[in-house]
Amino acid sequence: MNRFVIADPKLCIGCYTCEVGCVEVHVKVGLVGIPRLTVTHTVAGTMPMQCRHCDDAPCEQVCPVKAITFEDRSIQLNESVCIGCKMCALACPFGVITPYGALPQGETSMTYGGFLQPTPAPVTETPVHALLAWTVGQRTVAVKCDLCHFLPEGPECIRVCPTNALRLVDEETVITSNAERRAASVEAIATGDGLALHHPGL
Repeated sequence: MNRFVIADPKLCIGCYTCEVGCVEVHVKVGLVGIPRLTVTHTVAGTMPMQCRHCDDAPCEQVCPVKAITFEDRSIQLNESVCIGCKMCALACPFGVITPYGALPQGETSMTYGGFLQPTPAPVTETPVHALLAWTVGQRTVAVKCDLCHFLPEGPECIRVCPTNALRLVDEETVITSNAERRAASVEAIATGDGLALHHPGL
């Protein structure tokens, strides 16, 4: 089973600290400076959404250049190999792969590539969908959660969350959680609470 990070919407306060921490650690190792998780607000609650590292990952299946691969019980994306075709973003069932264009660190629009860049297109007032947005002279790559695989201590978002709303889920976590729920169900049925739970009229 692949590992992934999940948030508890009952604990998340929507402070965006996880997004900031994510950007900081990725920029330090030369990766694209954009959050690998997105704090999402709905009427029902708030929580960051990020890659679930699906065991049968559709993003890995549709990538035409094998930039997305299965490694160390996770789905990893090599930004250097990515051609920015956006197929993975379309295939992701959770909508957590973001196409993003950025210049390499230390480069400006006037120096990148060793030649003058074309004049950027004027900004339109009508926003374009992220899958269609692009800027002249910038290379778009897919960006997704990589579990901060370059950090020995694991995902930075978990460490910086002030309310401990984020946690890493692995196979051992699922086994322990299932055992606890089975035990709670047996106890509820044995004490009669289970009948009240499933048949409120009894």
